[in-house]
Amino acid sequence: MTHKVVVNDRDVTQMTALGRAVVETEAAAISALLERIDETFARACGYLLECRGRIVVIGMGKSGHIGNKIAATLASTGSPAFFVHPGEASHGDLGMITPQDVVLALSNSGETSELLIILPLLKRLGVPLIAMTGRPGSTLARESEIHLDVSVEKEACPLGLAPTSSTTAALVMGDALAVALLQARGFTANDFALSHPGGSLGRRLLLHVADVMHSGEALPVVGLDATLHDTLEMMSAKGLGMTAVVDEQGRLAGVYTDGDLRRTLNQPVDIHQLPVREVMTRHGKTVSPDMLAAEALQLMQEKKINGLLVVDDDRQLVGAFNMHDLLRAGVM
Repeated sequence: MTHKVVVNDRDVTQMTALGRAVVETEAAAISALLERIDETFARACGYLLECRGRIVVIGMGKSGHIGNKIAATLASTGSPAFFVHPGEASHGDLGMITPQDVVLALSNSGETSELLIILPLLKRLGVPLIAMTGRPGSTLARESEIHLDVSVEKEACPLGLAPTSSTTAALVMGDALAVALLQARGFTANDFALSHPGGSLGRRLLLHVADVMHSGEALPVVGLDATLHDTLEMMSAKGLGMTAVVDEQGRLAGVYTDGDLRRTLNQPVDIHQLPVREVMTRHGKTVSPDMLAAEALQLMQEKKINGLLVVDDDRQLVGAFNMHDLLRAGVM
């Protein structure tokens, strides 16, 4: 049995006020970063762009969690990166860092002992160090080639203890680096999809009409001389809610859909005698097999249709699909 929590009006007022104060404080911390996106930031991007190895992100505690996310964002936007726990680095994982790499170190205080302990080893390797700290005068800031200032006026935590505004500022600075590098590398939506093939976004960007359409024996197709009765049998057999009507050369002449059937039945017709050519929709909407499935979905939504026929450059019928096919493929 679920326990129901009752919150009185006073608690509601207090909690919403505290929540809004947190958002306002962190928003101010982010706004303060604008003045720091400057030449130093551009130089940091230059180091990362020139990196011949990988971007190694390190950080302890909450800074480590933020660093892990920054590394993932960099990697997914075209800048090879991974996260190394500095505590593990001094116990063997430092071997993961090579002279071709660039290290991005996060520490709000700039004095995190686990980071400082490996600084001499990084210097010996000749690895460029970019520090992201809240204290420009800290040891980590002084020992780095580039220091990115992510200091905040105050934490959103009322006690001033829990990392809140400071971690938000670091995360935003990391996103700024990733997006600036993405643009500089000419990273495209297709590149993004190739690194996200398992996600819904990847499917939307990678799947083409040819990947979802029915073809060959699965195609609903009749000739111009077919009766309406034959056409309905074909539609029922293939189950796409439509059938293509082709001429003697196999070129698309029209389409007959469930909607056309409803309109036809409002007329006094003999389905056994009436040729489909007299009631079909001529020059219906078609797509090419190399169109993105997501683009085809947009077309279907704009035109309020449930299916599309696929033709080649000579208007030869090569496929057909409907909304259910797009749904099964994860495009919608």
